[in-house]
Amino acid sequence: MESRSTTTVVVVLLIVFTFPIWVGIAGGLFGLIVGLIGGVVGIIGGVIGAIGGLIGGLFSWAFNGHWPFGFFHVHTLTIVLIAIIIVLISRSRKI
Repeated sequence: MESRSTTTVVVVLLIVFTFPIWVGIAGGLFGLIVGLIGGVVGIIGGVIGAIGGLIGGLFSWAFNGHWPFGFFHVHTLTIVLIAIIIVLISRSRKI
């Protein structure tokens, strides 16, 4: 009988004294998981921002980047490129 009560006391003391370690490990794992999820969300946001920046940069280059959207200040090269794109699209639809 003495062995059981001693074992129980030792187990209880072990759990009580190692409780902060277990809480720390649980908190660390929680932080790791949430940090990884935040990193994935950040990467997705960065990719979306890069795509938006690319589209915005192309329109800014094509239409002089003026606000409001100044179409009448377009470079000749831009008009030629738009015409070439329209011709290529119309030819590809006929085939």
